[in-house]
Amino acid sequence: MRLDKFLAEAGVGSRKEVKQLLKKNLVTVNEQPVKDGKLHIDEYQDIVLFAGERVIYQKFYYYLLHKPQGVVSATEDARDQTVIDLLKEEDYRTDLFPVGRLDKDTEGLLLLTNDGQLAHRLLSPKKHVDKEYLAEIEGLVTEEDVQIFASGFALTNGEQVKPSKLLIDSINETDQASQIRLIIQEGKFHQVKRMFEAVDKKVVYLKRLRMGSLVLDEQLPLGAYRSLTEVELQELQDS
Repeated sequence: MRLDKFLAEAGVGSRKEVKQLLKKNLVTVNEQPVKDGKLHIDEYQDIVLFAGERVIYQKFYYYLLHKPQGVVSATEDARDQTVIDLLKEEDYRTDLFPVGRLDKDTEGLLLLTNDGQLAHRLLSPKKHVDKEYLAEIEGLVTEEDVQIFASGFALTNGEQVKPSKLLIDSINETDQASQIRLIIQEGKFHQVKRMFEAVDKKVVYLKRLRMGSLVLDEQLPLGAYRSLTEVELQELQDS
């Protein structure tokens, strides 16, 4: 692998930034100063140091984030804090991105990665990946709603949604409120909210609990994240 590509993929900087760093004699390969980014190295065997610190090669990164409300699912935004902004400086990489989107006011599980192939598999409609949500609803969810959701139906704008699984966790007749879980395999814009609007109810709180085999770690506080375990990653790749 070319040295400049190695350094960029290891998160030292962009290709352009790496070029400047090499000029400043900040990089050594096997204890020899190197300025030429075109030099081919063995990314697993050669010892590369940047500013005296060893650079360990890792191609792909996977972080499970407990997204809080008020943060947007984007890599950059001119007005709002993004999920990438929640990363510590040592974990930040220019190629990380969220897999899919959660609305600004929605909490819960979000995967951050630079593995485009895995992201494509998780988001592809052909793969039928489950996305499970917990929601608090203004209004009483009924068994009729369960059947409507199970059959698939049209939203208020006429857009069709596929069959989904609606589970009623609790009903509060005094407050005219319900708590539900919903499992869908699509990712339309504001889909969960629009599904309940179509049956004359309103989502007042929404949290994603699961995406495929990946389950939200409830030990993670809002806004915190951690690397996926080997088991979690393997199960995602196998799905």
